[in-house]
Amino acid sequence: MTPEQKLLSQAAKTAFRLNGQFYDIGEHLSRPTGLTAATWQVLGAVLKEPMPVAGIARAVGLTRQSVQRTADILVRQGLAEYVPNPAHQRAKLLRPTREGREAVRRIAPAHAAFAQRLAEEVGFDELRSILDKLTLLSKALTSVAPQGLTVSIEQAS
Repeated sequence: MTPEQKLLSQAAKTAFRLNGQFYDIGEHLSRPTGLTAATWQVLGAVLKEPMPVAGIARAVGLTRQSVQRTADILVRQGLAEYVPNPAHQRAKLLRPTREGREAVRRIAPAHAAFAQRLAEEVGFDELRSILDKLTLLSKALTSVAPQGLTVSIEQAS
């Protein structure tokens, strides 16, 4: 195995572990509000503006089918609703309801406390640097990956 292969493999293993850690933290933070990490992630994607399921999937790096299932759950729970999409008749937009926004708002104190503890552990400037490096790595993966394989960083931002 070349040194580059070893680095790529180690980066992937670390990213997979981080993904699991973020998911577990998301579950812990969202559980008291009745949300899950997945429902919080999808609601969070549409807090600023309604989006079609495919757009949410691109933004958060999940499959359209997974986001569709989660969106349907949110709608059944009254935390989100489908509204007409002026740009596309068939692809409705998902938008949070007042109850959905309130559920996300209830996570904010625990989320803020956890973010503060993490920043104290790592250091704010170091945490910012880590984010910058992860963003750089994501852009590079998008650039060198086969066409259509990864979500572009512009779509995810």
